This record gives sequence, structure tokens and C-alpha cells, in this order.
Amino acid sequence: MGAPKQLLREIPSSDAELSQDRNFVTALARGLELLRCFGPEDEMLGNAELARRTGIPKPTVSRLAYTLTRLGYLRYVESLERYQLGPGVLALGYSYLAGSAVRSIARPLMQSLAEATDCQVALGSPDRLKMVYTEACQGAGPMVLRLGIGSRVPMATSAMGRAFLAAIPEAERKRYCDAIREQEPEHWPQIEEGLEQALEDYQKRGFCISEGEWDGGVSGVGVPLIMGDSGTAVAFNCGGSSLRLSRRVLEENLGPRLRELVRQVKEELSGTQRWR
Repeated sequence: MGAPKQLLREIPSSDAELSQDRNFVTALARGLELLRCFGPEDEMLGNAELARRTGIPKPTVSRLAYTLTRLGYLRYVESLERYQLGPGVLALGYSYLAGSAVRSIARPLMQSLAEATDCQVALGSPDRLKMVYTEACQGAGPMVLRLGIGSRVPMATSAMGRAFLAAIPEAERKRYCDAIREQEPEHWPQIEEGLEQALEDYQKRGFCISEGEWDGGVSGVGVPLIMGDSGTAVAFNCGGSSLRLSRRVLEENLGPRLRELVRQVKEELSGTQRWR
């Protein structure tokens, strides 16, 4: 099996690296940074908050936000003097989701596993040092984790993120780990220990585990899927309340079942695309 070729530009770059890149368009990057400020709990943001979150001067934020509004990526609510995401962003997001073959093939298998285990089963892709859910299915139980499409979980401590890191080449994984260490210097020793264990679990069992490490009440397993032509990696997880998911359940039940799900997804995809 060849090594996946995950795009290194997805890994956060330093200001020094970017300043030396003649192909890098700073104005475009700053505009996209404004859009990234809007999370699930941020329906509306004003210029001052956008400037604070991005570190971009307020006058520049005003010009960028105006441009994005004219293009339909932001909507300005004059009565509140705040911005919210516009339909242009929604169109891009749905185009991305609609074009994902793995998502359409995996969803029925994910829903079946979610119902059989009373857990949440999700598919995610890397976004800087987070994993973003591109599909999510829930069981019907009262203690099921309920995160929807667009939810973000930390790459370093979630089962999904660890599965992604376990699947990519060592050099690329080091770049991610360096960025995580720079962002979380105080917690790095504990994070590093967890990542080393995740790599060992993946090599031994084919899945990674997280027990209450990104959220004290959540445990789960993760399995990566490596895409053939591009060599990029996505990851699946299956998890829920730590109160009902013991280490034994994770290792002997959820892990093998999620691993089998990914095997089935790869098998179905092999008829239409070149995957490995």
C-alpha cells in the first residue's frame, strides 16, 4: 500500500512561511479567515469581534466584510450592525457534500451501525487541527451523542482525529504534531502519550480509541479511510457516553464493527473509483 498524499497546505503554516510564499494571496486569506470565525454558536458577529478573533485591523475587517457581503458570502443585519453567513457559503458547503461519493455510500451503513449500537457514527475530514463532521448518524437511545454536520472535534484527542493522524505518512503526521505542540504546549506530554497509544492501537487492531480525552463524558473509536487517486484521508468514528462505553466495549465491540463498516465502504467504492 502506497503512502497517502494528504495536502500539506491543510496544516497550519507559520506567518514566516506564508510571507515567503509568492503565490500566497494575503487579502484572499484574510477574507476566508472572517468566514471561519462563524461557528455553530455564532449566528451573528460584528466588526469588533471579527477583528478580535482574526487579529486583522478593524478598518480592514470592515472592507473585507463589505466585499464578502456584496458577493453573497455574508449578510449584513443593519439594525444590529452585525454580519451573518450568507447563502453563498451554504451553496459551497452543499456542493462539497453533494460531491462526496464516500458520504453517500457510507450513510446507510453508518445509520445501521448507529441504530444497532445506540451510538453516534460520524464521518469527518481534517480542517487545520480539527476534524469536521461531513456526515453524522445517531441511534435512538437517551444517552446518544448528538453532533451534527459541521461539528468540529479536536484532531489530537478525538478518536476520529487520531485515526486520521495514524493513517497519514510519518512526515506529514510530524507537521501536524508540531502544530499541535505549539498550540497546546502545557498539555503536549499528555497529548503525545495518547497519540503514541493511538498509533499502537491502530497498528495492532486497525482502529484508534479515545476515552473521555476530548470531552470527559465521551468515548469512542475511530477508523481512517485512505482515498486512492488523491491519497487523502478521511476518518469515521463511533462513540457516545463514557458511562456506558467501557474499554472492553470499545475494543471488542465498537472498534471491530466500525472497522468492518469502513471495509464495506471501500469495497463498494472500488467499483466506481480507484481506492485503496
